[in-house]
Amino acid sequence: MTALHPTTDLRLSAAMREGSRAEHQAAEDSTFMAELLAGRVNQQGYADYLLRLRGVYATLEETVRAHRADPAVAAVHDTALERVDALDDDLDHWAPGGPRAVDSPAADAYRQRLVAAAAEWPALLVAHHYTRYLGDLSGGQAIGRVLDRTFDLGGTGIAFYDFAQIAKPKIYKDGYRARLDELGTTAGEQARIVDEVRMAFRLNQEVFAELGERLEAYAR
Repeated sequence: MTALHPTTDLRLSAAMREGSRAEHQAAEDSTFMAELLAGRVNQQGYADYLLRLRGVYATLEETVRAHRADPAVAAVHDTALERVDALDDDLDHWAPGGPRAVDSPAADAYRQRLVAAAAEWPALLVAHHYTRYLGDLSGGQAIGRVLDRTFDLGGTGIAFYDFAQIAKPKIYKDGYRARLDELGTTAGEQARIVDEVRMAFRLNQEVFAELGERLEAYAR
């Protein structure tokens, strides 16, 4: 395991945010997500999105648990963030009795990278953890509200966006970023993690692109 060496001049969380800004924006600007939030994606389209997320989160959460003894992984690991059960609840609403797995090259590539990153250096998992969960606690909250209104859900089918054990997301996110900064990564370690954040956003973008290829079938 590569060591994390204390420094006083690096703030990892800021580097992760600023260093991945372009990739983050590209993922947010996906056609699929724009159509979903405009109410133009049908129930099957959203269910297919959830199925891809379920595969990614199942692998992420399993891999993080397997490496939680690593100091970087331990700094962010928190069962209150885990989403697989919530995704299953939502799939019960959107695709009752349906499968819990999907044939998705993009999601498979994402899952394979999670496993490979952990084998390469467990601290790289922090990049994926940060990208997914802090996104869920940030823009994900707005997405949940939009979906609730757009599909007139009355609060059902959007458990994915509900973090029942996290009463104040902003305070939680501030603490999360502080724990990242306290890792004291060297410049080289920081660069590796930032590169992996970029990779995480690109993998998310590939999932959206794959779904975007089926927009005609998903039209609402």
